[in-house]
Amino acid sequence: MFVTGLVLAAGASKRLGQPKQLLSYRGTTLLDTTLAMARSCGLDQLIVTLGGASPDVRDTVDLHGIDVVENIHFADGCSSSIVAALDAVDPRSDGVVLLLGDQPGVDPAVVRGLVGMAAHSAAPPMGACRYRNGRGHPFWLHRRVFDDLRELHGDKGVWKLLEADPGRVADHPVDSEVPLDVDSWDDYLALLDADEVRS
Repeated sequence: MFVTGLVLAAGASKRLGQPKQLLSYRGTTLLDTTLAMARSCGLDQLIVTLGGASPDVRDTVDLHGIDVVENIHFADGCSSSIVAALDAVDPRSDGVVLLLGDQPGVDPAVVRGLVGMAAHSAAPPMGACRYRNGRGHPFWLHRRVFDDLRELHGDKGVWKLLEADPGRVADHPVDSEVPLDVDSWDDYLALLDADEVRS
């Protein structure tokens, strides 16, 4: 398959009070770390959506080799970034792996496993990771559901799409907890603490 990775990084970080994309993490920024993870997954195309703090992100984050999509409607939630990015998906692409720009702890092997599951001819058009403590990103979204994606609204649009028709969703089992993401300062401190424990 030809697979596109879509990294959502357009949020305005209202709860955090500063651009979370640029938070210091592992000697660089949070978004740099996430993009490095995405680059290591062996995907055929990478897209990142920017919106809030876009000029600062462009000045700071290494975006080489990545197609950048500006989401002018970023305040409308994550769904608006997905809609904005669909026209940038390569025509050869079978679908997208949806990644969160503030979730650097995703294991590239998990992404490869999710894609491998989706490659089977009988696979449903959507896939999610089933961690020990619940379902989470990354998600697989086949081109067959792009029209559905264009109708999404708000922050939880993809979740609602997954939940609306369970028969169209396959779960990829992952023997770990859902990777931490950063919405608040406490989330960021928890991410740093978890990193210290691993080291």
